[in-house]
Amino acid sequence: MSPFYLARGASKLVRRINSEVSVELKILSEKWRLLLAGLVFQYIHGLAARGVHYLHQPGPTLQDLGFMILPELGKERGYISETLFTFIFLSFVLWTFHPFILHTKRFYTVLIWRRVLAFLCASQFLRIITFYSTQLPGPNYHCREGSPLSRLPPPHNAAEVLLINFPKGVIYGCGDLIFSSHMIFTLVFVITYQKYGSIRFVKMLAWCVAIAQSLLIISSRKHYSVDVVVAWYTVNLVVFFVDKKLTELPDRSVGSTSILPMSAKDKDIKLKEENTRLLNGNSTDSADRRPRTQMNGKHSENESHVDNESVKT
Repeated sequence: MSPFYLARGASKLVRRINSEVSVELKILSEKWRLLLAGLVFQYIHGLAARGVHYLHQPGPTLQDLGFMILPELGKERGYISETLFTFIFLSFVLWTFHPFILHTKRFYTVLIWRRVLAFLCASQFLRIITFYSTQLPGPNYHCREGSPLSRLPPPHNAAEVLLINFPKGVIYGCGDLIFSSHMIFTLVFVITYQKYGSIRFVKMLAWCVAIAQSLLIISSRKHYSVDVVVAWYTVNLVVFFVDKKLTELPDRSVGSTSILPMSAKDKDIKLKEENTRLLNGNSTDSADRRPRTQMNGKHSENESHVDNESVKT
C-alpha cells in the first residue's frame, strides 16, 4: 500500500477518534457522577476485602466437592487462573472503546461503563455483606495454617489500612470468600457483551471462557466451589433487577442523538422555537395532532376521541 493511502487512512482515523472523543466528553460532562461513585466504590470494596483479612482465622480446608473432582494447580501453576482473568478484563475494556476506532458504533462508551459499574457495585455490596457475615478458612496456599500471610498483624496506623497494599494486598488476601470477586467481573462482562455485542460466535465463546474461569478458580484453590456457584446465580439476578431500573441505552446504529446533552445555544434555540409555537397557537407537543372543535369559546376533544377514551376506561 502506497504512503499516500496510509496517510489518508491515518488522517480519517484521527478525525474519527477526535469526533468520538468530543461526543463522549459531552456525555461525560452530564453523566460523570455515577461513574465517579462506581470508581470510588471499587476502592471501598478493596478496603473491605483488606479489612476482613485482619479477621481471618486459618484452619483446616473445608470439605469441597470441587476440590475432590478438580486437581489442584498448585503454587507454581496458580498463575493460569489470573492470566485468563486478565485476558477477560482487557478484552472487555478494549471492546467498550471500539467505537473510537471502528465504524460499527452501537453504544456510547461512557454510558455502557455507567451500566457496568452499577452492576459491579450492586454485586460487590452484597459480597461485602456476605463475607463479613461468616469468615471461612481460606483454601489458598497462602491462607492455610502455618503460612505467614494467612493473618495480618494489627495495623500500626490508619494509613496502613487505607492504602490496602495494592496490588499485593489484593492478590494475597484471605477471608473474602463468599462470593468470588473474579466471577463478579467475569459474569458482568459476559452478560453485558451478550446484550450489546454483535458477534454471535464471541458470545458463545465468552460463556465458555466464563465456565473455564470458574473451574480454574476452584482448581487454583482461590475459592471454594460454593463461592463460584453463589456468584453465578447472584450476579445474574443482580444484573436482571438492576437492568430493569436503568434507562435503556440508545442504539447508535439507528442514529439516535437524543442522549447527547444540548449546549446553551441549542437550548436557547429550542426555547425560542417553543415560544414561537405558543404564540402561533400551536401545542408544544408536536406529537399531539388530534382534531379539536371549539364549543362556547373553549377547546375540547372531538366526539370520536371522547368516545374512544370512554371505551378504554
